[in-house]
Amino acid sequence: MRFEAAIFDLDGTLIDTLEDLADALNRVLRRHGLPTHGYDEYKLLIGHGIRRLVTDALPPDERGEATIDACHGEMLADYGEHCLVKTRPYDGVAELLDRLRDHGLPLAVCSNKADELTQRLVTALFPAGSFAVVLGARPDLPLKPDPAGALSIAGRLGIEPGATVYVGDSGTDMTTAARAGMIAVGVTWGFRPREELVAHGAAALLDHPAQLLELAASWPGGPD
Repeated sequence: MRFEAAIFDLDGTLIDTLEDLADALNRVLRRHGLPTHGYDEYKLLIGHGIRRLVTDALPPDERGEATIDACHGEMLADYGEHCLVKTRPYDGVAELLDRLRDHGLPLAVCSNKADELTQRLVTALFPAGSFAVVLGARPDLPLKPDPAGALSIAGRLGIEPGATVYVGDSGTDMTTAARAGMIAVGVTWGFRPREELVAHGAAALLDHPAQLLELAASWPGGPD
């Protein structure tokens, strides 16, 4: 295996967005007189885009299209105003990205979060030029686990999918990597349990960002 580029999921992998997402959606639910959820519950709901998050957070008998549309619109507005209140990069992520760039590896972000929000968060939380490509959810690309976004990034980087490591915190990310023919690496500091990552094909698990450097060093072509 050659490790010549790295694509990262965003939420739960590079940055901890849990509390800002949960707080925003809970405010929406309260305005509609609907039950709210705790942070641990939201860990299992995040990762499939905000519309799916809103839908899954609603009680089953409140999932009519009109209610979903209303809550989705309110969630986008509320989260757009409060997406940087508590959100921060995970410890060790900035150092990992610096080391990978020092070795000349092109880096990218592939998220199911709306592209405008993805761009905004990356710009706010990481130095300019940290990533060669930043791609969020767009109307012209299906959401993960469809591999179209990841493959589009690999094409833009000029790196073969098989030489690209895809790093994420969920089964969705591991499935995306497998379908794209990329190396699936799961992180355990995010929103999903280790068992989910393994069940969906993780080739390796990381308990700390620095371990990606150790893993890369063990692969021919990876950074020393």
